[in-house]
Amino acid sequence: MVEKETIFSSKVSYTGIFSFKDFYKFCYEWLKDETGMDPLSEIKYEEKIVGEMKNIIVKWKGEKKVTDYFKFEMEVNFKIEKLTNVEITQGGAKVSTNSGKVEVETKGNLVRDWQGKFELTAFKKFLRSIYEKWVIPARVEEYKGKLAADCDEFLAQTKAYLDLEGKK
Repeated sequence: MVEKETIFSSKVSYTGIFSFKDFYKFCYEWLKDETGMDPLSEIKYEEKIVGEMKNIIVKWKGEKKVTDYFKFEMEVNFKIEKLTNVEITQGGAKVSTNSGKVEVETKGNLVRDWQGKFELTAFKKFLRSIYEKWVIPARVEEYKGKLAADCDEFLAQTKAYLDLEGKK
């Protein structure tokens, strides 16, 4: 049986001025380029208009095959509330952008035996337990650390992007 273990789960929030379109593009490209999550799929996009404001929910899921045995999975959930169009003065010119509240939640899963090779017989299941307990425990910890670092860095980059964007 494929075994998933949640290694990382955290979120960041931001309220202020930002360009939703640019933020969306930044997050997608950063995940593809820096973590190698491929495919990175949008599994949900929901937009509700409430008066002059929008509430948006976006869910992404990506995976990265690390070895024949290990695979990383990342789930990213965006919750945008009270998104409105605003005009700001930037460098003496008026610029159209957005204002609202953004919440980005990231979850990282380490998937073991993602091809199910050790599930064919009871003997192979036994070998899998020996393999994980005695042969590769250091590698498991290394992959857990790498996945957690990728997830944490993604959240740090999104927070930095939003902080910089809001101060322009």
